[in-house]
Amino acid sequence: MTLAAAGDHARPDYARRRNDLYLAAISRHGAKPVPLDARSSSVEREAALSTMDGLLLSGGADLNPSRYGQPNRGSREIEDERDELEATAWAAARGRGIPVLGICRGLQAINVFAGGTILQDVEGHAGAGWSMGPAATHPLRLVPGTRLAALLGDGDPDVALEVNAYHHQGVRGSDLAPGLRAAAWADSSAGPLVEGLESDGDEFVVGVQCHPERTESTPASFERLFAAFVAEAARIRVEAS
Repeated sequence: MTLAAAGDHARPDYARRRNDLYLAAISRHGAKPVPLDARSSSVEREAALSTMDGLLLSGGADLNPSRYGQPNRGSREIEDERDELEATAWAAARGRGIPVLGICRGLQAINVFAGGTILQDVEGHAGAGWSMGPAATHPLRLVPGTRLAALLGDGDPDVALEVNAYHHQGVRGSDLAPGLRAAAWADSSAGPLVEGLESDGDEFVVGVQCHPERTESTPASFERLFAAFVAEAARIRVEAS
């Protein structure tokens, strides 16, 4: 699991509380999360990446646009060391065929590492920051036949979901990487955005643009996403043993 380094944040207590939500979301389904951040030593990184059963890419600062061949057109708080750690973790996860779950920045990271791009600023899409006021929310439309629709919609892709919005960047259909497909959409000032994506194959590679670990502003059905991620990691571990 890759997280923002709390010690580098302007509000370290806030960053620690934010990171704890990811750890709790994984732990309550029986997994043992092993957090990594840009301050983790090379020994810690090697131990975690060589033994991990699944990779969760969490929310945080924007990726460096140079990673997808663009100049900076509104990206903020870039953390090159984190980008490098997550690119390495992604390569390790894909090389070993273990599940990957991306949340917010994590969805965007999956898309970039797989060869896609990002719309660097979506006007008016993000509301107040977490703990700074009520969450901005918007409807989410699931794509029939996708893994995400099966998990979140109980087989009904027309189920109404209202999700939080803490991001100012997005992925359009034209930004999607080869090998990925849109699994959920939301409207924005820039047009439809891919707010759920997944592998177009059988492997568990799933990203959501909202923050389901923030349960006070997320539909309860998203708990099944965390459960499915942990279950897939456990299944692969058993098969590999």
